[in-house]
Amino acid sequence: MDKANEKVATGYLEKQMLLAMPGMVDSNFVGSVTLMCQHNEAGAIGITINRLSNFTLGEIFSQLHLECDDEGVRNLPVLEGGPVAPDRGFVVHSPLQGYESSMEVGNEIMVTTSRDVLADIAAGSGPEKYVVALGYAGWGGGQLEGEILANAWLSVSAETDIIFDLPLPSRFDEALGRLGINIESLHSEAGHA
Repeated sequence: MDKANEKVATGYLEKQMLLAMPGMVDSNFVGSVTLMCQHNEAGAIGITINRLSNFTLGEIFSQLHLECDDEGVRNLPVLEGGPVAPDRGFVVHSPLQGYESSMEVGNEIMVTTSRDVLADIAAGSGPEKYVVALGYAGWGGGQLEGEILANAWLSVSAETDIIFDLPLPSRFDEALGRLGINIESLHSEAGHA
């Protein structure tokens, strides 16, 4: 592939969700749905949106010395966003501008890494919809493309209802269903012509 074609190919996984195929050998991603946040020639970054961590949002608030009187918010689960930097927090949320470290992932999704979004959530003035995750999934340049060629991942458009509204156990099957695929029809071996 020449340099011009490489430039065209990068970024095609942004605003997508990766679904781990049945042959996934990395235990960090078996059965996972990962929201892709960034994809370029240097690599890719995503946040897994369907794996529970051992923490609640209230525990995160306590660690950050944030007061939250809403018990429902305090009891919300925190997700395992991926194996890289598991002590770093990410808030995937509906659009709300003004946070210190935010990145848009399409028109309807933002990712913020700064404490100010958590302070607003604790105070009841944060984004309308959100999920909090610890850690992220990261790939070096060309690594993710190689995994896709090896049949480790499928991609589907990132949909806000899957990310914010569905129960965690339903997210994988629903995302797969958007492709018109049933899990029983998937095989772990890649086919190449």
